[in-house]
Amino acid sequence: MTSISARPVGAHTPTSGGLARAALPYLDATGAAAVQVYVSNSRGWALPPGDPAQDALFRDGCAERGIPAFIHASLLVNLGSPTPATVEKSALTLAHALRRGVAIGARAVVFHAGSAVDEGYAEEAMRQVRRELLPLLDWTAEAGGPMLLVEPSAGGGRSLASRVEHLGPYLDAVDRHPMLGVCFDTCHAWAAGHDLAAEGGMTATLDTLVATVGADRLRLVHANDSKDLCGSTRDRHENIGKGAIGEPAFAELMAHPATVGVPVVVETPSEKQLGHAADIAILSRLARHPS
Repeated sequence: MTSISARPVGAHTPTSGGLARAALPYLDATGAAAVQVYVSNSRGWALPPGDPAQDALFRDGCAERGIPAFIHASLLVNLGSPTPATVEKSALTLAHALRRGVAIGARAVVFHAGSAVDEGYAEEAMRQVRRELLPLLDWTAEAGGPMLLVEPSAGGGRSLASRVEHLGPYLDAVDRHPMLGVCFDTCHAWAAGHDLAAEGGMTATLDTLVATVGADRLRLVHANDSKDLCGSTRDRHENIGKGAIGEPAFAELMAHPATVGVPVVVETPSEKQLGHAADIAILSRLARHPS
């Protein structure tokens, strides 16, 4: 059994060929202590029912290893869209992910904050966020299901939340519902203009996050270096320490009080044979010896 550290480090994990059949050996091979998966097409609207046998094996396998599991909803989800069909499909996708989360024992479902798309649509977009999210949050609270975690975007395109301070109005839109948490993505924050590479930059950004959303809202970190410059609004992930953010910023991440007890998942380019093992090893080392 893998022991859970103060900041368990894992990866977004392949599931092709069966959830448990693909994911569990990958976790063992890479030394992952946390896992994130898709339960539907990452760039499509199809909502597969899942395989109950694979669900049970995955759920039990994660429990035996002491590994927390998370679901990432389809990247198409946008509750702020001016297109009614997109909003409807987004809500259905989140409802499906929550139900699948119950089946596989996931702690939370991550979704992107979304975008108003059109100029002048931001206020209506936030009303849509409230209208669509509140029933989902109430449902999962009553069902004892996973939390929903809003992930700020990389910026641009009239996004509803990209910088961490934008999360305040987003949470306010749903009356700071207790079932809505936050997923902090380092590459997104960098792309949105947070200079994480400056000395103390990661610490300052996380301090602002806590001041904005509270000490208990951060429930997952996506640790990704970046191929691009700060403020680029481009979301191109790089391996830890090989991109523009750099390893010292991730040392600050792993030392910050806000990340104690918070799983950290990498979504970095994976090596053909070793997968995400190298990035997991780096972050695990920094978690043990952050300075």
